[in-house]
Amino acid sequence: MASRDAAILTVSVAAQLAGMHPQTLRQYDRLGLVPARRTRGGGRRYSLADVDRLIEIQRLSQEEGINLAGISRIIDLENDAAKLRRQVARLQKQVAQRDELLERYRMLEHRVFAAAADGDVVVVSHQEELRQRLRQYSSGAELVLWRPRLPARRREQDNDDQVAS
Repeated sequence: MASRDAAILTVSVAAQLAGMHPQTLRQYDRLGLVPARRTRGGGRRYSLADVDRLIEIQRLSQEEGINLAGISRIIDLENDAAKLRRQVARLQKQVAQRDELLERYRMLEHRVFAAAADGDVVVVSHQEELRQRLRQYSSGAELVLWRPRLPARRREQDNDDQVAS
């Protein structure tokens, strides 16, 4: 089944579905309200989404009393709003990805590795766990702690983020 955006309808069929004269549809095309897609031979083709737009134009004109210039402006503003919504969604996704990456970096920065003299290495995630591990190895064995650091550039960005908060 074709999508609602597939330009498969001729002028007469689209006009009939929208309840208007084909010349009205051609006029809307010339004004840019509902631009037709063209076949190789130059014939106009419309989609079901275009028919929905035609019906909305008729409603705005007949029921709301809005002239074609006003309708054109409304359509432009709706298109701008849709574009902005897509941009906001894309930016929200980028922010979520950045937040996830930042959280991973923070998790890495807060890891502590403990190594006993016998070579036993453990990752310690919390201070309480570190205390337990220290007690476990406090029987005279040496214990070395290592905390990985973020690259200098990453630390500077983290510091800037904390100052901005």
